[in-house]
Amino acid sequence: MATPTALHHPHHIVLLPFLAHGHLSPFLALARQIKHTSKAFTITIATTALNLKYLRQSTNHGDDILFAELPFSHHDRQSTENLAISKIPDLCHESLSLQFPFRQLIRDIIAKDGRPPLCIISDVFFGWAIDVANSLGTLNFTFTTGGAYGTMAYISLWLHLPHRQTDSSDFALPGFPERCRFCRGKLNSYLRSADGDDAWSRFMQPQISLSLKSHGWLCNTVEEIEPLGIKLLRDYIHRPVWSIGGSSSLSKKNTYTGKEVNICSNKLEKWLDEQEPRSVIYVSFGSQNTIGSSQMIELAKGLERSRKPFVWVVRPPLSYNIKGEFRSEWLPKGFEQRMTEAKQGLVVRDWAPQLKILSHKSTGVFVSHCGWNSIMESLSHGVPIVGWPLGAEQVYNSKMLREEMGVSVELASGVDSIVYAEEVIKVIDIAMDGNGKGGEMRKNASLIKEQIIDANNIRQDGKVRGSSVKALEDFLTHVLTMTSKEEIQ
Repeated sequence: MATPTALHHPHHIVLLPFLAHGHLSPFLALARQIKHTSKAFTITIATTALNLKYLRQSTNHGDDILFAELPFSHHDRQSTENLAISKIPDLCHESLSLQFPFRQLIRDIIAKDGRPPLCIISDVFFGWAIDVANSLGTLNFTFTTGGAYGTMAYISLWLHLPHRQTDSSDFALPGFPERCRFCRGKLNSYLRSADGDDAWSRFMQPQISLSLKSHGWLCNTVEEIEPLGIKLLRDYIHRPVWSIGGSSSLSKKNTYTGKEVNICSNKLEKWLDEQEPRSVIYVSFGSQNTIGSSQMIELAKGLERSRKPFVWVVRPPLSYNIKGEFRSEWLPKGFEQRMTEAKQGLVVRDWAPQLKILSHKSTGVFVSHCGWNSIMESLSHGVPIVGWPLGAEQVYNSKMLREEMGVSVELASGVDSIVYAEEVIKVIDIAMDGNGKGGEMRKNASLIKEQIIDANNIRQDGKVRGSSVKALEDFLTHVLTMTSKEEIQ
């Protein structure tokens, strides 16, 4: 096992992300935030070889972050990326084997440093880290890479399975006020069918339950933009919760990719420069999602008939290899040629520099799967959202964006949704209307943008710190204080 070379800092913090790109990126951002807050910490991120490769591609020499490889016998699948949804439970259960090399890593760090790490910050899906921490004399904190509302919904749904206890189409969720009723039909199919003894439940329930026993939680959100979600989460877990998010989404450059960009950056920027302010529709469903072939056809028809400029990141549709080459036959005949000739749209294969697009003045709305990283990147630049949640906690995020933030309208929900071009046009018109609901969405998104910026600000004299900056400082102080007390005892 590769043990990190210590940098002779007195305090060592070990980060343990889940095996998904949507989790790796926030953990890397957290590592950078801690180093930016104080150089007095050695930070090690521990994960499998494939995920370390992606992290290293995103790290600058000046980041001063260490990496430790955790041996993993399942070489063919070390990440949820490009995995069919039916295979993800297998990866989840296989990931439990990481606790053995991780335990050895902590022992190696103790032997090298002469003391246990200051703490272990582990993913919510690696609840077993609490047992490792307790047995080796260190502290464990949970980091949820999602927002507070979505995390709380995810926790409550998996631990209680309340939809199994009623025949109603909607239901109350433990920990949520009655007004926040959830719709059975919008739950992911694997959650709808979960009975506590299925593969998903057998992983989710024990790992979430263990994570609730950690010493506290870090949440990848901003206190001011999610007051309800943060309150619900704190009231439910009865642990300290520090809202430390927002800093990485404020950039205009994607620092974490590991992806080949299939469009010239200069060509993209030139095309965006030629469009009117807030006129462009940006369409992307995240790093590991796609939609069905019929949905893709209807979305294309709707975009074309809307007569609005767009940038669309496409991947092969469902039932095809998402990592494979995209074929023009999956779009209406002649679609790409017509869009190119009319200068109406850019169709980009696989990946595009999302932050560059969202931060551009011409971008008016984001058609998104409502993954939390994408939400934060969009709102950090004041861009409202057309939601099409596809998996994980995305449906709860979409609900929160509409009902609590007022920054979104929903086009569809789930991979089985029936979508028609007419509905695409209708929803886009609503979102892009500067005077009606779309104008209100844009106004709310602009307000949230300022709140995210303020939360991550540090005034030059250092006397005024934003809420996310202060929360991370408070967390580190809390950990140091807890460690000092234990050492005295």
